[in-house]
Amino acid sequence: MPRRSQARTGTRSDAPPIRPELSREFVAVHKRRRIMDAIAELTAEQGYDSTKIGDIVRRAGVARKTLYDNFEGKEEVFLAAFDGAVDEAIRRIEEECAKVEGGWEEQVQAGLAAFLRYVAEEPALARMCMIEALSATPAATERYEKAVQRFVELTKRTVPHNDQLPETIEETLVGGVAWIVYQQIRRQETEKAEDLLPELSEFMLAPFLNAAKPETA
Repeated sequence: MPRRSQARTGTRSDAPPIRPELSREFVAVHKRRRIMDAIAELTAEQGYDSTKIGDIVRRAGVARKTLYDNFEGKEEVFLAAFDGAVDEAIRRIEEECAKVEGGWEEQVQAGLAAFLRYVAEEPALARMCMIEALSATPAATERYEKAVQRFVELTKRTVPHNDQLPETIEETLVGGVAWIVYQQIRRQETEKAEDLLPELSEFMLAPFLNAAKPETA
């Protein structure tokens, strides 16, 4: 008689693998991030005033209570998302500048490239920070002005000082870059932001390079 095959045990289980349990802190941070991403997307699509709490919780896929456990209301969500986006943009700029082995010109170009890349990769956040923040609420406008000043201070630490240039040269240059990028976002051409690098690099570098040229008789 043919031998009956013996069932093998202990070699394989048909039960699905056990997923590791996520910590409460991780889940809470993830939900908070989803809420901030949601308001960025919604304000980019329909504007700050038209965005309601119900829209945010539906887009984020969270309960209304979850939103209010983390934020006092829509404005606080907006400001938190704004602060997070600005912090991330500056972090990327500083990282790219630190990698540069050349002089200040190369650092300026690297910083601009990092900023424009971030705008291209995060169109909703870019629109929220550079367009919606200007008119959303007085607190948002104030936060925008403080963010611009952070970029001004970053520029001052990078470019050379020259007594021939106005004391407000860095404010003028940062404001000019912001205006050009603002127009790009309004035209819904955020994906082309990196194409602005040559133009903006020349705009940022020219005053300092020209001031450094020796005067001719």
